[in-house]
Amino acid sequence: MTDVPASPDRPSRESGNSSPAVSPRRAEVARIIDHTLLAPAATGEEVLALCAEAARLGVGAVCVAPTHVYLAAASARRDGQPEQPAFAVASVVGFPHGNHLTVIKAEEARRAVADGATEIDMVIDIANAMDENWRAIETEISEVRLSVPPHVVLKVILETALLPDANIVSACRAAEAGGAEYVRTSTGFHPAGGASVRAVRSMAGAVGGRLGIKASGGIRTAEQARTMLEAGATRLGLSASADVLAGFPT
Repeated sequence: MTDVPASPDRPSRESGNSSPAVSPRRAEVARIIDHTLLAPAATGEEVLALCAEAARLGVGAVCVAPTHVYLAAASARRDGQPEQPAFAVASVVGFPHGNHLTVIKAEEARRAVADGATEIDMVIDIANAMDENWRAIETEISEVRLSVPPHVVLKVILETALLPDANIVSACRAAEAGGAEYVRTSTGFHPAGGASVRAVRSMAGAVGGRLGIKASGGIRTAEQARTMLEAGATRLGLSASADVLAGFPT
């Protein structure tokens, strides 16, 4: 995608992404990592350290809070080649609870893009998924999708630890109908838990390669990451990126 040269490829709606290799190399895994810092007390200095580590590791993107998007985007361009940032910048919307008004989520996404984000990770209204109100979920995703330019990658966070398989499948279908490019397992902040093989397999079955799948929440080792990739994940949201990558062959 020419607009976001450092970002992992957007999944094709026609052919979909192929399954990852059984034993991917470290550089291959790095390219599908969203190196993440979303702690409420994260400082600007910590964000700059995250970005420096992202450039060193060769990850595809960093994921930061809306207040840190401008700083991360500036850091990505510091190598003197602004047309080719070192990594993409993702920001979260409606994070972490998801029960913001849709108009607020849409404005939050728009402002994040104005500050330099090229990817948006939005949390759905989780209660709607539990109540099986799929039309409401599709509507809010559509509104966020329409609030940002077409080149911006939209990832939809489902908080899958709270949902049975059938609801995960229906939520994925609503995300696809709403115009998302990815579905994502978790915020990593809910006590119910983060990513699971069960959830990733359900998501993979639902989207059939038409959307990407981001596994995030509680992935701290190479073995956990490898298991998620084998289950169908095409992106990994990690804070322990260096530790995870150290477990993959060069």
